[in-house]
Amino acid sequence: MTEELFREDAYQKECEATVVAVDENGIVLDKTVFYPTGGGQPGDMGVFRTADGRQVPIIDTRKAAGRIVHVPEEGAPALAEGDTLTATLDWDRRYMHMRIHTSMHILCSQVDAAVTGGQIGDKKGRIDFDIPGDKPDKEVLGAAIQAVVDGNHPVSISWITDAELEANPELVRTMSVKPPTGAGHVRMISIGDAVDYQPCGGTHLKSTGEIGRITVGKIENKGKQNRRINIHVGD
Repeated sequence: MTEELFREDAYQKECEATVVAVDENGIVLDKTVFYPTGGGQPGDMGVFRTADGRQVPIIDTRKAAGRIVHVPEEGAPALAEGDTLTATLDWDRRYMHMRIHTSMHILCSQVDAAVTGGQIGDKKGRIDFDIPGDKPDKEVLGAAIQAVVDGNHPVSISWITDAELEANPELVRTMSVKPPTGAGHVRMISIGDAVDYQPCGGTHLKSTGEIGRITVGKIENKGKQNRRINIHVGD
């Protein structure tokens, strides 16, 4: 199992690691700061550098056969099991994902409806909600989200047991995707004292103030009750 350094510290930009496997899917390390695609968040990109001067651009990070696999750029120098290297994130891209992801948690806290899907993109994200009746007013919703952002609430990680999650099913907002259980504990993300509290394995900011300016974009009808709310980060 690869040690997932990003779970505890999303701000760690690089790490020293050892290659434990190389196959047709990509490169597996003993530890990594690279987040693999999942939960609507894209996999990280960056570069591996070895002491002998090889540089291996990483164009994606995925889960394959239960392992975190780093996908090298075509034609990149080859690595082999036992090679040691420095793994460095494309930090600007990751940090934007963290800003969007955290803003999506705030969006989720302001809409009283179950989540049917979500996706993080370039400077924007979207969440699909099961909302019967009228769509939310995007100006009112945007103002409410920005107020939480400007409140600079702390964002923190905690853990509960599988049994605690089972006893509190309302903590899970997503209808189609359930948080992984079976390890005995589930990772929870908290925003402030009472803004948002739900299971999530992605990367987030330390405080909402880092998000900056947000704008609610289109609110689209994607079915009888499915409403897609788009959110943009930055100017």
